[in-house]
Amino acid sequence: MGTASSLVSPAGGEVIEDTYGAGGGEACEIPVEVKPKARLLRSSFRRGAGAVAGAGPGSLPRGAGGGGLLGASFKSTGSSVPELEYAAAEYERLKKEYEIFRVSKNQELLSMGRREAKLDTENKRLRAELQALQKTYQKILREKESALEAKYQAMERAATFEHDRDKVKRQFKIFRETKENEIQDLLRAKRELESKLQRLQVQGIHVFDPGESDSDDNCTDVTAAGPQCEYWTGGALGSEPSIGSMIQLQQSFRGPEFALSSIDIEGPFANVNRDDWDIAVASLLQVTPLFSHSLWSNTVRCYLIYTDETQPEMDLFLKDYSPKLKRMCETMGYFFHAVYFPIDIENQYLTVRKWEIEKSSLVILFIHLTLPSLLLEDCEEAFLRNPEGKPRLIYHRLEDGKVSSDSVQHLIDQVSNLNKTNKAKIIDHSGDPAEGVYKTYIYVEKIIKQDILGFETTDLETKDLGSEDSIPEEDDFGDVLWDMHDEQEQMEAFQQASNSAHELGFEKYYQRLNDLVAAPAPIPPLLVSGGPGSGKSLLLSKWIQLQQKNSPNTLILSHFVGRPMSTSSESSLIIKRLTLKLMQHSWSVSALTLDPAKLLEEFPHWLEKLSARHQGSIIIIIDSIDQIQQVEKHMKWLIDPLPVNVRVIVSVNVETCPPAWRLWPTLHLDPLNPKDAKSIIIAECHSVDIKLSKEQEKKLERHCRSATTCNALYVTLFGKMIACAGRAGNLDKILLQCFQCQDTVSLYRLVLRSIQESMTNDMDKELMKQILCLVNVSHNGVSESELMEFYPELSWAVLTSLIHSLHKMCLLTYGCGLLKFQHLQAWETVRLEYMEGPTIISSYRQKLTNYFTMQLSQDRVTWRSADELPWLFQQQGSKQKLHDCLLNLFVSQNLYKRGHFAELLSYWQFVGKDKSAMAAEYFDSLKQYEKNCEGEESMICLADLYETLGRFLKDLGLLSQAVVPLQRSLEIRETALDPDHPQVAQSLHQLASVYVQWKKFGNAEQLYKQALEISENAYGADHPHIARELEALATLYQKQNKYEQAEHFRKKSFKIRQKATRRKGNLYGFALLRRRALQLEELTLEQLTSF
Repeated sequence: MGTASSLVSPAGGEVIEDTYGAGGGEACEIPVEVKPKARLLRSSFRRGAGAVAGAGPGSLPRGAGGGGLLGASFKSTGSSVPELEYAAAEYERLKKEYEIFRVSKNQELLSMGRREAKLDTENKRLRAELQALQKTYQKILREKESALEAKYQAMERAATFEHDRDKVKRQFKIFRETKENEIQDLLRAKRELESKLQRLQVQGIHVFDPGESDSDDNCTDVTAAGPQCEYWTGGALGSEPSIGSMIQLQQSFRGPEFALSSIDIEGPFANVNRDDWDIAVASLLQVTPLFSHSLWSNTVRCYLIYTDETQPEMDLFLKDYSPKLKRMCETMGYFFHAVYFPIDIENQYLTVRKWEIEKSSLVILFIHLTLPSLLLEDCEEAFLRNPEGKPRLIYHRLEDGKVSSDSVQHLIDQVSNLNKTNKAKIIDHSGDPAEGVYKTYIYVEKIIKQDILGFETTDLETKDLGSEDSIPEEDDFGDVLWDMHDEQEQMEAFQQASNSAHELGFEKYYQRLNDLVAAPAPIPPLLVSGGPGSGKSLLLSKWIQLQQKNSPNTLILSHFVGRPMSTSSESSLIIKRLTLKLMQHSWSVSALTLDPAKLLEEFPHWLEKLSARHQGSIIIIIDSIDQIQQVEKHMKWLIDPLPVNVRVIVSVNVETCPPAWRLWPTLHLDPLNPKDAKSIIIAECHSVDIKLSKEQEKKLERHCRSATTCNALYVTLFGKMIACAGRAGNLDKILLQCFQCQDTVSLYRLVLRSIQESMTNDMDKELMKQILCLVNVSHNGVSESELMEFYPELSWAVLTSLIHSLHKMCLLTYGCGLLKFQHLQAWETVRLEYMEGPTIISSYRQKLTNYFTMQLSQDRVTWRSADELPWLFQQQGSKQKLHDCLLNLFVSQNLYKRGHFAELLSYWQFVGKDKSAMAAEYFDSLKQYEKNCEGEESMICLADLYETLGRFLKDLGLLSQAVVPLQRSLEIRETALDPDHPQVAQSLHQLASVYVQWKKFGNAEQLYKQALEISENAYGADHPHIARELEALATLYQKQNKYEQAEHFRKKSFKIRQKATRRKGNLYGFALLRRRALQLEELTLEQLTSF
């Protein structure tokens, strides 16, 4: 062995791996024994000297020939010294380098060790935090499960009280009826005695003085009940409140309200925790009208931005894919508008483009290499200033060898850096433009279905959105048919009514409305009266907002009536909508009659029964109730005593208020005082940086002194006219013209003339006139897509700029995707200005008639053609054409399935057909249609028509005739589809409902059980369709007094609906609301994680 200095590393840096260790091996150095340097040199000298001596003269040593040992042979002693010194120096250099290398590697190992220790510490800290979060999550999860369990246990306990309560209520009902009869007998006897007394006094017969009598019996004074007695003249009990209403004061217990009476309440039990439930549902039902227009709009507006480079993609999208998207939206009951402007070099439509971007639900940008500066503001408005998180899409065409401009790249970078809630999708495409446009179409279709219309992904995969199964109204309301367009129209009407920024001095009226809510019952409805345009709708909408803010547990049901003869003014639809709102709040799904007479007759019973479930107050508000045809006949429930917790507020015009209602407590809206009117007009001018002179302000104050010039609508319109004139630079001229207008209609006529004068093209002026006239003669309004089809030469730029001008001046507005008049005075102004005689009105109605008739000839039966065409024929008095239109089975099916039963019935009454004749003609039409049916699809459509006819006849009360089409529908579906198909279960359910109404309970039970079995096999045991069949069975057993079996099925149905509600939500139309809530939650989580 050598000394310690002789240990060196091997040349290759040999590494030995530990194959037995779990974590791998370590690199180690293996020592090699090397002889000492001096001994090595001596041995070399000896071998070299021996070799020289043995070789003899003339021979070379081995080392010289290259065959000896390296460094072992030398020619002479002198040559070996430099070589040794060189070897020693080389050895020292290598040794130093090795030491340096070893030291550096040791330092690296130390630093890696320290970093490993630091990472290990950080890992331990993160693991500790993760464990703490997991513990917190488990704790919250356990608390949630325990809360749900406690909730279900409370519901089950509450259900046990139902039987005893029902028994007590039935006994009390008998007691109440008995006492009411006794009171009526006493009142009748008293009136007879008083009449006899008067006759005796007239005959001169002396009658004793009641004051001298010792008895106290005839001191009863039934007319001294105060002002309430003066009101309740038509009530059964004089001034006494309804005993059914007094029962509610006795109900202090908590739990579901299931009171048995002449109307059977179906559906699951109400939530036991009534306080929390009332606040939650009331807030949910009332906060939805406050969302933006795009959330509840019936129109899918797609705004397209393009450049010269992407003109081919733009044209291809409009030609090939826009019609497909339009048909898809029409199938689901929505409008689709692909709005675009020409490249606006002079920024002519800058304001209109910004307004259109705000309204649009989707914006698509087609760009390639450059982005013109005139489009930059539109792109920033659409993509960067998007507070509502509306979906946005950028199609970016790439090209090899070419680079996009800085403006394009900067915009894409900005959009990419936005958070997820802004929903900006970028499609980078290189290649054929047709493929890129098709890819854009696929994304647009997905965005419309999921993000805009709110359909879930599972719904899109399992349902055909255009089929009957996709109609959500029947799922949510059981067998109740409902039109969501009516609900959307009311949402938008509330928004527009409360859209004014000026209070118009209404603060003084709020306290009067609050006093009505706080007043003890019973009290009559409050009448809010005023002249046309006095601000009744604005007052009620502003007060509703205050009530929702200050009293969230108060349920407010409002209905805003439009112009006369519109859908919103139909009494049966108003009553049905209010009833369904109450049913939604009480979580009750019941069979509701569609017969208008029965619906109006049963509404007071529904109101009393459903209001008993609500622990807070219920406020019913009907605006412009006097616009309803025969309002006193159809709204006679207002005369009857109202339940204790129900308050009613109605608004009317002073001139058209029914005489019988003038005795009600009235809140009259006075005209604005001149100072307030002047301040409102000046504030409108200041909003556009226009200042009136002192002389102009004095003239304005002198002008606004009469009742008509201080009218709220007149003042608002006056301010808009002055502001518009100030921007145009002709303030003095317009101000002088406005001073000459003494009422709202004359001011509206001035508005029409000023808008026409601002147009340079005579064609645009004529177009404005025709559009206003078409909207005027229509039933519910006209859509923009219909106007584009009316006038093919019309461009979107011209149409939207015209609508913007009319909307800004309070002439037109949007309602359910249709253009309508904002106020009744605007409608009257167009009649006076452009439609002086009946001939002009008939000509415009004929234009609409021809348009919708052409749609029917093309087999395009949409909800628009079903709404407008029969009504137009009725207004024209064309009985034969109306008769032919009603026999178009798809028109009648569309009306009936959307709940317009009363409207359909009125058309048949106008034709002069009774129920039996109506049924016979529908049968004949269906048989004729059946002869031409070929193929599975047409047979399925035929089965749907037969089922619609059966349900229609059932609602008419023709039960024996309703069975035949329902049986035929069942046979067709069993043959065309499969005996176990879900639609067969639907036919069985409808046929069973007829037998229930026919009192044939045995047949109904068998059919319901078959439908239940098919539905369970098709959907599973927890689907909402199963809950509907269970509820139907529960109602059937309840009608047979089999309460235990009814209770069993109700509980099962309730559990299914609870699961479905937690999983998906139970109100149609709130899918978008859930998506907005999820976006808000994502945004909140992102903000929390950033801290």
